[in-house]
Amino acid sequence: MPSADIASQPAVSILRPTDLRSVLSVSSDELLERARARGQEQGSAYAGSLYPPEAWALVEAGEATLVDVRTFEELKFVGHVPNSLHVPWQTGPALIKNPRFLRELETKVPRDKPVVLLCRSGKRSAAAATAATAAGFSQVFNVLEGFEGDLDAQRQRGESGGWRHWNLPWVQD
Repeated sequence: MPSADIASQPAVSILRPTDLRSVLSVSSDELLERARARGQEQGSAYAGSLYPPEAWALVEAGEATLVDVRTFEELKFVGHVPNSLHVPWQTGPALIKNPRFLRELETKVPRDKPVVLLCRSGKRSAAAATAATAAGFSQVFNVLEGFEGDLDAQRQRGESGGWRHWNLPWVQD
């Protein structure tokens, strides 16, 4: 007879991966299932959330399109993911919301295919994912930790998560 503990455990792990190898050993379908489970857990208005190595695995497998929503300045001076698309959520040093964001996104990605949004820390991309979902994009995922990760105890980025912290591919102009 199965124990009651099995029924109370989540069917899918939503924990932060510990290493890239463990992510690469998982199917794209399971990665998307994890992302959706995180989204439900977090009460997200969009499809779900991925950690950087999960997003990279999906993009490399051809299962999702990566769209960087940071400013032109951030891409140029901080770096970007090779072959990613760029649709800024906000523009310029004042970070004014891009009024053409949804129109630009629509010209670059289909509304019904998985799209992964990346920003500096995962906050702007979450807002962009919410807006895209409200506009009819059905499979929008946010990259948790973003490109640079969260602030650490010294109020600096890059040491506590993020695309670069995971040593995933990136380039700088």
